[in-house]
Amino acid sequence: MFYIVFDFMMAVIMFLFGMWFYKSEGKAAKFLSGYNMKSADERKKYDENAMCKAYGKRMMFMSVPFIIGIIIDIQYQGIGCWIAWGIWLIMFVLLLIDRHIWIPESSTLIVRKLLKKQSY
Repeated sequence: MFYIVFDFMMAVIMFLFGMWFYKSEGKAAKFLSGYNMKSADERKKYDENAMCKAYGKRMMFMSVPFIIGIIIDIQYQGIGCWIAWGIWLIMFVLLLIDRHIWIPESSTLIVRKLLKKQSY
């Protein structure tokens, strides 16, 4: 029962953080590491609302492994929790790779797509 509750709490936390980012209208951008260290002039180049919506969607999606973990834990106690954390860890590493490998300025792939849309 502990694993089911733990998976549920992790899913809720990830989903609520994602929803908060999504609905923040760009105000949550100050919590994005690296972005909050940029100067005010550099920040003006980014669409903070779109960036927060993109990260919010990604965070909400990162709650899915824990929901899957709940379903597995009903039948096999503890296994679903480990699988959920494994999948989440892979998703997190992919997020880090997406943020750091594509552009030397450490901008995310999402931000680059947004910038390309803005530079007509």
